Amino acid sequence: MTVLTDTAGIAVDFVAPMPGLRPHTSFSLEPIAGADGLYALRATDADVRLFLLDPVFNDYHYGPRISAGVRSDLGVGEAADVRILIVANPSDDGVYVNLRAPIVLDPATGRALQIILDDEEYPIRVRLDG
Repeated sequence: MTVLTDTAGIAVDFVAPMPGLRPHTSFSLEPIAGADGLYALRATDADVRLFLLDPVFNDYHYGPRISAGVRSDLGVGEAADVRILIVANPSDDGVYVNLRAPIVLDPATGRALQIILDDEEYPIRVRLDG
């Protein structure tokens, strides 16, 4: 898997709108200073922001299988060429991540797609341990 290393951020274009964020498909992905593996995903045409976490920086052993169809939609041949990010949702009692709906990103082109996994091994809401 490719690690995101661009500290200036990258342009991200979703090949299909994320559930609940239609019609927005154009975003910027910017690292959060002082928080390795944490990013802000901001729509370029609206006041929409999500926090994304690179699971490489935690202990989840997270490695969902990315289908050939998803890779084809992104124009990527090998699973090793994509980066997986998960949505992080802060709340009053901690930060929760959704492991069932990762964002698959080709860091070389900025093309992305949020997928919904059928595998119930990955929960929809998991609290991050501080």
